[in-house]
Amino acid sequence: MADKLIIFDTTLRDGEQSPGASMTREEKLRIARQLERLRVDVIEAGFAASSNGDFEAVKSIADAIKDSTVCSLARANDRDISRAADALRGANSARIHTFIATSALHMEKKLRMTPDEVYEQARLAVRFARNLCADIEFSPEDGYRSDVDFLCRVLEAVIDEGASTINLPDTVGYAVPELYGNFIRTLRERIPNSDKAIWSVHCHNDLGMAVANSLAGVKIGGARQVECTINGLGERAGNCALEEVVMAVRTRRDHFGLEVGIDTSQIVPASRLVSQTTGFVVQPNKAVVGANAFAHASGIHQDGVLKARDTYEIMRAEDVGWSANKIVLGKLSGRNAFKQRLQELGIELGSEAEVNAAFARFKDLADRKSEIFDEDIIALVADESVTAEQEHFRLLALSQHSEMGERPHARVAFAAGDEEFHAESDGNGPVDASLKAIESKVQSGAEMLLYSVNAITSGSTESQGEVTVRLQHGGRVVNGVGADPDIVVASAKAYLAALNKLHQKGERVAAQG
Repeated sequence: MADKLIIFDTTLRDGEQSPGASMTREEKLRIARQLERLRVDVIEAGFAASSNGDFEAVKSIADAIKDSTVCSLARANDRDISRAADALRGANSARIHTFIATSALHMEKKLRMTPDEVYEQARLAVRFARNLCADIEFSPEDGYRSDVDFLCRVLEAVIDEGASTINLPDTVGYAVPELYGNFIRTLRERIPNSDKAIWSVHCHNDLGMAVANSLAGVKIGGARQVECTINGLGERAGNCALEEVVMAVRTRRDHFGLEVGIDTSQIVPASRLVSQTTGFVVQPNKAVVGANAFAHASGIHQDGVLKARDTYEIMRAEDVGWSANKIVLGKLSGRNAFKQRLQELGIELGSEAEVNAAFARFKDLADRKSEIFDEDIIALVADESVTAEQEHFRLLALSQHSEMGERPHARVAFAAGDEEFHAESDGNGPVDASLKAIESKVQSGAEMLLYSVNAITSGSTESQGEVTVRLQHGGRVVNGVGADPDIVVASAKAYLAALNKLHQKGERVAAQG
């Protein structure tokens, strides 16, 4: 029987560290439920000690998820570890993941600790964690650039103290596959009690080799856990992409000889959900989940695929969740059909009132758009993911006039808390005019880092536009996402969504009458 490869998803923790990818508790919970449907083995739900918001998100996920292990990150100190244990108290299966840097550079410049101090803190942290939770993972941060002799000493000690998973991070994406695989194999051969732990890989993509390094760690090094994220989301150049590792192991089972427990038909729905929640668009030529991943433009390729699919396709599109028939609903569809489609897409709304509100929005969209696709439904629900209690800014009305040879003008009505504001402005275009009108009242002072438009579905000018706005204020970066068949309306929604995130995080952005 083939070995099992454990899939550890850190989209909600490491993925969220990508600037602008921060998510609300409700958004994290929705993604966690999708990861559970994907049958991810371990969900790293967050860093419970980092903030009250992250603690509540980890707690909510721990309470809700039944089939996957729920994990919280914690620095190697008693406070972080206790906080993680408290957040995970309601989990069916819990794991505490504690870490401390072990490279000479990090110990000297960041921690300002001696190797002996780091060794002692790592050992005592794992001992303390093991008294609170049965499943402990330990990571030596910047492990790949650490001295091998020192690393062996630390890892042997933490395994003795009860760490059952040892993770070797390539924190800065410096590794290359053969060297990284041999690095892990050397550690496993030199550490006397290495067989008492599962070895794990966590690779960053700074040189574009995160997936290759992870697979080398598995094949050469003998690792049996891969830490990864949906769409490769993550800080800097991102993390190892879950969909690529899973499909590589599944497609090349002849080489790896490993089994994965992932329901691969849930890969594309997970990719869409993460993309539309964070506003990070998936590039069309992205492996497995990109829009062109199974497209064939060359006549020779098209002819070959028509004669025999495996001439040019090594995977089946439907195996990873792509559907040939994407049209699901229209204006004549009823509430039960809509509710059933929500369930099929893995979207769970908390109450009948929320279902009714979503259905009302669906009917409104169907009046403006004849064909409703899965992506439209996901965007429709994501657009309403912030509850009225949390939503400080709300778009009420928008009108704009744009004509060749004249400067565009926009009028916007929006709510800020219990107050209603009306504003108007000229701009270089209707979008610019609309956002300037909003900003004239809000006066947030935020800098716009990104404005992007993406068609939610392809092949029609009827498609909803999905707009992402990234704002920076006071060192904080947030994304706002809005969807609507009218790009100008979608832009205003996205801008207000970003302002909401700034407001929720304590910026106290208030409109000025």
